[in-house]
Amino acid sequence: MSPLSSLRRLLVRLTPGGDLTEQTVKSGIWATVTNVLDRGLQLLMIAILARMLTPADFGLLGIALLTLTAFKRFSNIGFDQALIQKASGNVDRYLNTYWSIEILRGAALGGLLFLVAPLVAGFFGEPRAAPLLRVIALTPLLLGFRNPGIVYFRKNLEFHKQFVYTMSGSVTNFAVALAVALATQSVWALVLGYVASDAARLLASYAVHGYRPWPELDVEVVRDLLGFGKWITGSESVYFLINQGDDAVIGWLLSASSLGLYQVAYQFAKAPATEISQIISSVAFPAYSQLQDDIPALRAAFFRTLQVTMVISFPAAVGIAVVAPTFVEAVLGPGWEPAVPVMRVVAVYGLLIALGSAYSPVWKALGRPDYMAKLGVFRLVLTALIIIPVTREFGIVGTAATVLGVYVFPMMPIDVYLVINSVETSLGRLLREMSYPAVASLLMGGVVFWLQSTLAFEWAILELIVLVAAGGAVYGAAVAALELGLNWNLRETLRSFAGAI
Repeated sequence: MSPLSSLRRLLVRLTPGGDLTEQTVKSGIWATVTNVLDRGLQLLMIAILARMLTPADFGLLGIALLTLTAFKRFSNIGFDQALIQKASGNVDRYLNTYWSIEILRGAALGGLLFLVAPLVAGFFGEPRAAPLLRVIALTPLLLGFRNPGIVYFRKNLEFHKQFVYTMSGSVTNFAVALAVALATQSVWALVLGYVASDAARLLASYAVHGYRPWPELDVEVVRDLLGFGKWITGSESVYFLINQGDDAVIGWLLSASSLGLYQVAYQFAKAPATEISQIISSVAFPAYSQLQDDIPALRAAFFRTLQVTMVISFPAAVGIAVVAPTFVEAVLGPGWEPAVPVMRVVAVYGLLIALGSAYSPVWKALGRPDYMAKLGVFRLVLTALIIIPVTREFGIVGTAATVLGVYVFPMMPIDVYLVINSVETSLGRLLREMSYPAVASLLMGGVVFWLQSTLAFEWAILELIVLVAAGGAVYGAAVAALELGLNWNLRETLRSFAGAI
């Protein structure tokens, strides 16, 4: 059988179908491949451009994207989430109104961003950011015209189609950014790549899904969707301030260079855990929504998801925290050394975020998105009280430590309490699932730390490869020992996933 025929058979086999378990597992595979390739291209692009551009260039793009994201989050009415949550499989009657509102929103956001660009640049003390923001202002309008039918990719667990849609933009971003960087070696490589990616996704949305929208504004549809969407709006706004508020504080108090260092360190250190959390949220929410009336089934699905999440996220976070100095030297190069302590703090935070990502889909599926908004407001207030003085005193490391500290206490205990009640389980059961990967990961981290302190390679990239390989081997052996000796039941979970495939 030819390689092409084998690939075709594999793609057919992985096309989501069958019962809910089979659909969820296959969609999870597609979501994993999508996120790994998407983030991999993004991080590869950053690694290449980090040696051609400066931290200040990345900071300038960070200012523009921070502003864009703020406008998008505060105006997100959550209609797509409301459509996914609906028990009905067919939501066509909502799509024309949804599309029309998204176009109006995109036009309003683009125009407003264009007008406020000089004010934003003045606030951050970076006049070079104004023209960048005005070009990036095109993207809300591009995304507003997307085919609303793409909501079915997530609602119906058709993540093979989501793969095509997402990767069309990722590949375009990489190609355009690299080409412009080679030609100009300027920040415009990052900006034009970003705009081109959204243009590519606009075209892909109509190529991949057959729905063809028409302008329409149904007041009853708007009223129906707003009941659920208002809480998404609230949580999106609050979590923007939580997740990007630290960037704003650094850009305002420190400099574009500090912001560039912080954001690049953040992306690399948090990448493995956040990719896991994105996969969980995108696949678990529609799957849990179909189990919202069956708590025992929802609880079983939650623990299977949590088990897989932790077995991947724990070693990724520990490994990044340990190898950060070697990683920065090998991948980013000279000038990026201040990113090392930030990466270590963010790696721990990324682990906790991956854990928390298993909770929010449960709350949304059970019709309680208000949990996220209310918890987010509390967390935001606590962070706002301390982040500015700590950043002034300790710089970007203090900023990262503030974000981590507030989540460790008091937010994480509250999250755990709510999810235990939501799926009607116990704290002991939850801690048991986390203890196995924690022990294996800490053992791996100790071995890698010892190797890093004793080995001396001429090339940093070779040292990094050896450390990663050694860590993977130690972790794999530890997981196997725990599975065989303590009845972890990881094999049963993996076997059920493999059987669904």
